[in-house]
Amino acid sequence: MRDLQKRDGQWTRAKGFDTFCPIGPRIVAGLDPSKLAIATRVNGVVKQDSSTSDLIFDVPALISFVSAHMTLEVGDVISTGTPSGVGNLTPGDEVEIEIEGIGILKNPVIARS
Repeated sequence: MRDLQKRDGQWTRAKGFDTFCPIGPRIVAGLDPSKLAIATRVNGVVKQDSSTSDLIFDVPALISFVSAHMTLEVGDVISTGTPSGVGNLTPGDEVEIEIEGIGILKNPVIARS
C-alpha cells in the first residue's frame, strides 16, 4: 500500500491492514539472534538477502528500548524493519521469507477487497 504511505506521510495505516503481517507458527528457543541469515523470495526469485548482523540496532538494544516504554510479554513480537530489496507485489505472487534456524514462511498475495 505504498500509495497510502505517500499520501499519509507515515506508514502505520499502510502497514496495518488485516493479513499484512504474517508471522510463522513457530518460536525457536536458544537461537543467537545476532547473526541469522534472512532471505525473501518472490515467485522463487531472491529479492532480499541479508543477516540480523546488518540491523541498525542489535536485538538486545531493540529489546531494551521497547521494554523501557512498554511491558513485553511472552509471545510479543518486535518488528525490526526490512533489508534493501523491497518491491511491489501483485495478486498471484508467492512470497517466501526464510530465517536461518527457524524455517520458511510462505504466503500467496491476494487482492484486498
